[in-house]
Amino acid sequence: MKLSIAEAHRLVSETLEKNRVSPANAAAVARALVEAEAVGQSGHGLRRVEAYSLQARIGKVDGFARPVVEESRPGVLKADAASGFAYPAFECVLPRLADVALRQGIAVAAVSRSHHAGVLGLHVEYLANRGLVALMVANAPAAMAAWGGRRPMFGTNPVAFAAPIAGSDPVVIDMALSTVARGRLIKAAQKGEPIPEDWALGPDGNPTTDPKVGLAGTMMPSGGAKGAALAMMVDLMAAGLTGAQFGFEASSLLDDKGPSPAIGQTIVAIDPQATGGSADYMARLAEELGREEGVRLPGRRGADARRRSLESGIEVDDDVLEAIRALQSNSRKSA
Repeated sequence: MKLSIAEAHRLVSETLEKNRVSPANAAAVARALVEAEAVGQSGHGLRRVEAYSLQARIGKVDGFARPVVEESRPGVLKADAASGFAYPAFECVLPRLADVALRQGIAVAAVSRSHHAGVLGLHVEYLANRGLVALMVANAPAAMAAWGGRRPMFGTNPVAFAAPIAGSDPVVIDMALSTVARGRLIKAAQKGEPIPEDWALGPDGNPTTDPKVGLAGTMMPSGGAKGAALAMMVDLMAAGLTGAQFGFEASSLLDDKGPSPAIGQTIVAIDPQATGGSADYMARLAEELGREEGVRLPGRRGADARRRSLESGIEVDDDVLEAIRALQSNSRKSA
């Protein structure tokens, strides 16, 4: 079914509000999930509404949390998501982070007691649209083993980077440190589709084409030992640096069992004019790359998808809409 951006936002907001989420938090979450759909990242889009709602309903995530942001040192922002959703915390901290970075040249935000960070590329893109170079890391519940091990230790632990390009959309690089993002396994499991053998290992340590078996096992690191080492780096930056829980300590983002995941995110913003560069200067590299046939700058596919979505809406799978409608119906019965 095709929905306009406004219709999708209203659907998500209303569903979350019916499942113990405040209107302000529901709106922030809806903005993030619908934007993920708009840029073609459906694994982080409306498919997350079911898990989010169930977690809010039983209090695993506090739907009424109010994030708190403080500047603990010059250029250092500490954001406490208060065991709520990550997106309200991001909406509080990102504008302040941009203002501080533009004033001082560089700033960092540390987010703790947080939740699923969604599409990191959207958060760094916001900063790039303010003229800043941005780097963001986020840890996640353990889904990937250390190289040579079999026990899940690290999350898929995404890394995102964005840079402003004069006269064009920003360059946006966003990648999980597993071969694919875990959201793609979730989507495949929900649709009953197989996955390639190099995406995940089952609990027995062997490759699997069954996404449910893969979700019960471990994700394959991108680039082998290098990807596993980078996942450790992200855990140290996103949890060790912020005081959040490491991946091996965090409960699942996919179900309503256990306590709050309480994971973390770290975001660095740099004003290129303070370091001798500029958006004009960075455009030189983009222009040179654009001369080569077949080269697409990172982030352009998402930007194109967003423009199409704004014009013609987003397509939402029937099973996703059915799950959301069931959440609304069940919330009325339990009220």
